[in-house]
Amino acid sequence: MTSIDHSTLDDTTGRSTSPANESTPAQRGRRSALARMGAIVGAPLVIGSEARAQAAWPTRPVKYINQFPAGGATDTLSRLYCAKMSELTGQQFVVENIGGGGGDLGVSAIARAQPDGYTVGMGSVSSHGISPTLKAGKLPFDAGKDFTFVTNLWSLPNFLVGFMGLPVSTVPELITLLRRNPGKYSYGSSGLGTTLHISGELFKILAEVDMVHVPYRGGGPAMVDVISGQVHMIFDNIPGSLAQFKPGKVKGFGVTSATRSPVVPEMPALAEFLPGFDINSWASLCGPAKLPPAVVERMSMFSKQALESPDLKKAFFDRGATAIYSTPQEATAYRASEERRLGDIIRKAKITLE
Repeated sequence: MTSIDHSTLDDTTGRSTSPANESTPAQRGRRSALARMGAIVGAPLVIGSEARAQAAWPTRPVKYINQFPAGGATDTLSRLYCAKMSELTGQQFVVENIGGGGGDLGVSAIARAQPDGYTVGMGSVSSHGISPTLKAGKLPFDAGKDFTFVTNLWSLPNFLVGFMGLPVSTVPELITLLRRNPGKYSYGSSGLGTTLHISGELFKILAEVDMVHVPYRGGGPAMVDVISGQVHMIFDNIPGSLAQFKPGKVKGFGVTSATRSPVVPEMPALAEFLPGFDINSWASLCGPAKLPPAVVERMSMFSKQALESPDLKKAFFDRGATAIYSTPQEATAYRASEERRLGDIIRKAKITLE
């Protein structure tokens, strides 16, 4: 019979009570191996749980941050998209409007959010295309590094309309009028650095004309003065300009997209007369940097279903916008290309915020 040294066993548990430095090398090796096995076996349980949670996204409501106040075109389009995503995922997508700072406050909130897919929002041509150049060194975020881009959402051209009393009716006639009268005619915008402003400056560069820029605190007040003739024209977002063009309150000249808009197909694209003219108000879906790939994949999949659904496409169309789905890689590349392209226009036009 094998003898047992009872001095090395605990009276109640039977575990060894010998000091660690009294164990044999073989015992120490076995304990070390068991500890390593425990660590290896335990780790996948946590990782697997996280992976399963990401693969099931969303399992609770998602907050969507719009960088502009409620009631505008971007707010309406965002809510249409979020309603469709709620329908498809079975979880509520709740729009939160965080305006201020020209969109900087809302965009900063997206960048600071936890990278779990439950706080996302709208990136725009303003925040992610224009501001990186116009506000270089002054932004509270990096437009490229601080975000994960999932898909483009929509594209919305501007529409050049003018005072009904202008003595011209076509783009070539307008260019001729402006060249003959440098500095006499003006255009309004919704503020410095907006797509309305950038459109006007690009028109001046490509048409080789001189117009006076009159910035307002919004497109609405500027349009009122176009209708009355206080300013002569405006490159307004298409929903606002259509609302005045259809009843005959302003004269239409052309859209700022590279091709004609299906919303007003009778109106030419300015690029038909000024090659290279292409300005659109666009939006993308983005989250904070380092969103898990599994979440991005699910978000992209549902967004594709939403943006390619006939009802959402029609709802966007009715408001002058074109629904656009893109892969995360395409959305990321597009944003970077827009920053470069618009940055060139801003530098050539010497646009500043001062």
